[in-house]
Amino acid sequence: MGFARTCSVALVGVEGVVVEVQADLEPGVAAFTLVGLPDKSLSESRDRVRAAVVNSGAEWPQKKLTVGLSPASVPKGGSGFDLAVAAAVLGAAERIDPRAIADLVLIGELGLDGRVRPVRGVLPAVLAAADAGYRQVVVPEQTAGEASLVPGVSVLGVRTLRQLIAVLTDEPVPDEEAAEEGRPDAMLAGLLVPGAGIGTGLAAGPAEGPDLADVAGQRRARLALEVAAAGGHHLLLSGPPGAGKTMLAERLPGILPPLTRQESLEVTAVHSVAGILPPGEPLVRSAPYCAPHHSATMQSLVGGGNGLPRPGAVSLAHRGVLFLDEAPEFSGKALDALRQPLESGHVVIARAAGVVRLPARFLLALAANPCPCGRHTLHGAGCECPASVVRRYQARLSGPLLDRVDLRVEVEPVTRADLLGQGGRGESTATVAARVREARDRAAGRLADTPWRVNSEIPGHVLRTRHLAAPGALAAAERDVERGLLTARGLDRVLRVAWTVADLAGHDRPDSGDIALALELRTGVARGVPVGAGEHV
Repeated sequence: MGFARTCSVALVGVEGVVVEVQADLEPGVAAFTLVGLPDKSLSESRDRVRAAVVNSGAEWPQKKLTVGLSPASVPKGGSGFDLAVAAAVLGAAERIDPRAIADLVLIGELGLDGRVRPVRGVLPAVLAAADAGYRQVVVPEQTAGEASLVPGVSVLGVRTLRQLIAVLTDEPVPDEEAAEEGRPDAMLAGLLVPGAGIGTGLAAGPAEGPDLADVAGQRRARLALEVAAAGGHHLLLSGPPGAGKTMLAERLPGILPPLTRQESLEVTAVHSVAGILPPGEPLVRSAPYCAPHHSATMQSLVGGGNGLPRPGAVSLAHRGVLFLDEAPEFSGKALDALRQPLESGHVVIARAAGVVRLPARFLLALAANPCPCGRHTLHGAGCECPASVVRRYQARLSGPLLDRVDLRVEVEPVTRADLLGQGGRGESTATVAARVREARDRAAGRLADTPWRVNSEIPGHVLRTRHLAAPGALAAAERDVERGLLTARGLDRVLRVAWTVADLAGHDRPDSGDIALALELRTGVARGVPVGAGEHV
């Protein structure tokens, strides 16, 4: 009779639960039983593990074998338990010392030939192991860099089961054949989910990505873009086709500041679970950019799928930009599903298989035409859409959703002078990004002892009680509230935008000009504020 135990990690969304893998050998008819609520792919590990152990030169025990995954009440899926199951079986058979694997966390899939294949979600799995007090982790060699991002954890990357056995038994570690230089490593196929990265990507830095200087004119829209990036405010760009709405939104990630270490770990964990983490780049350092097609379903936006839900677009855009081009063409249910994560910064999805909480603190950018033909706001352009059609088209963006959008800017058609460069070239992405970083540094210094880091995260009651505007600066906003032009939530959002404008201008607190610009950017009603970042902000 033999017994051994080791550990692995079960992922529930982007959160991990440490699972104890126990192996018990008893006299009897040779059989392999796997218990502990495994799914189909995990149940198939019995055949993979048996073949991998035999092909690695170890003897398979010809006894009654029971492998238990504890806690048994937690659903477990995927092939990442293979390595832990194999180690537990070898420990029970006394091929390796059971004490050597008792405090190890092993994550990896086994091929039939004994090779250790990488799996998705290594970073959140190692984070969960570290939080549970484990300090030694074994992962596939290809994901060792990702696992090493977690401080205080010793990571061992192995290419085959033979190497792991040799390390645990103090035998010479065999040299395993690696992929030929210049050829793609077939072992990385398990890290990327085909189709999962459509409409998603990592924003390039100011030097590599599209430059804001390429946008002709649009000084008011450029100002709104800068304010949105500096304070994390949601943005609506409306205007006729060809005015530059998509060009502006695509350049928004470039002016966002680089991610902090904690933000990078959060984003990397989501992308690792989703299977869109670029191979060879274990840590995501730039803000992600997600732009799904307008035919996207509600499940693809907020998360879903068979069994436990998978991250949707709102989670893939965590700490970055979610851009919805042709926003009125999205389904109403899909758009309204964004209302909760816009407020809370996370999304909670309940399914029969369980409840998953996924991070979703993103900057929402919407682009919309004024009517189905797009020519409604153009004088003499020949718009033939009836007034009822225009109202119905614009109503596709519901009032509760728009109430959560801080900045609403009308993007006018580009003039001939701007298009031909006669008005001068606009500021580059690098120049605007530098101002955004300075504004964020001011906000971070002001909010140093709070859980918030950007102005868009500050609760309204805190703004009204602790961070006060200059005396008399709120007179115009108070009149709009009395007239019903602003809701209570709208007033809070105007205050947040005003603080961002003040940070960009270097003011200690918002004055009447900052409030006026914030009101104009939210309501679209001109307040006599100078146009352009260089003239006011």
